[in-house]
Amino acid sequence: MSGNRLFYNLAFVLLILYTGLLLYWMFLGFGRTLRPGPPYSYNMVPLDTIGRYWRAMHSSPFRVWGVNLLGNIGVFIPFGVLLPIIWVSMRKVGRLLLVVVAALVILEVNQMLLGAGTMDVDDIILNVLGVLCGRVAYVFLRKKLRIES
Repeated sequence: MSGNRLFYNLAFVLLILYTGLLLYWMFLGFGRTLRPGPPYSYNMVPLDTIGRYWRAMHSSPFRVWGVNLLGNIGVFIPFGVLLPIIWVSMRKVGRLLLVVVAALVILEVNQMLLGAGTMDVDDIILNVLGVLCGRVAYVFLRKKLRIES
């Protein structure tokens, strides 16, 4: 097996494993339980939750605001790196964002419907920011590792 093929296969396995871990975190991790049905919890006002956590930086511990703001960015960075490695079509930022936003909307709606958390438009904003950070890392990796474009 060539080095490039092995690299792509490794990236694919990492994507599958990381996606499974992320789904666990989103639906079962951190003491979450599934409680399908009303009452539904959601926020559709962009930057509302982000603003609340931002204002809480000086009065709340890092584990409250940092985990929510930086955690929602950080956990999606691997997708910005791995998706373009595996699928050439994901190397275009527009295509990557289209697929990621659609997947995030589906995940957030399911999280709300299953009672595993709040559907929050700010989570989508932060998650997309994480994917874009990963995409920047991918560009640097591509140059460093000479991944074909």
